Amino acid sequence: MIKFFGLPIPAPMQAKSRVYDLKERLDWGEPALTIIDARDRTQFNISHILGAISLPTNELVDRALASLELCRDIYIYGETDEETAAAASKLRGAGYQNVSELRGGVAAWKAVGFPLEAIAGFALS
Repeated sequence: MIKFFGLPIPAPMQAKSRVYDLKERLDWGEPALTIIDARDRTQFNISHILGAISLPTNELVDRALASLELCRDIYIYGETDEETAAAASKLRGAGYQNVSELRGGVAAWKAVGFPLEAIAGFALS
C-alpha cells in the first residue's frame, strides 16, 4: 500500500490484478469501482465475490453500456483467466478505459479466505 500524506492508499489499478489488490482497494473503502462476474448466472448464484454483479459474457457489453459509465473502474473475472481476458477485451473494445482482469477469479478469492456470497437457495461451494 502506498502512503499519501501519511495515509495509506491502494496501488494504482493495473490491467491485471491479484485478489489482494482488489481486497486492498475494497478495504480502503473506495466505492468507485464495479466487480463484474462474467460467468454464467448459475455459477454466480452458487458462489461469487462479495459485491460482484452478474454480467455473463453473452450479455456483458450491452448490459455494461446500459448501466456503467465508460470511465468506471471495473474488476472482472470469469471461470478461467482466459475467459476473464476475453471478457475484459470485450469491455475495452466497447470503450471502457479502466478494466482490470482479476487473476484466479472466485477460486483465488476463496483460497485466501476472502468473503464470498451466494443467492438464496444456493449453497456456497
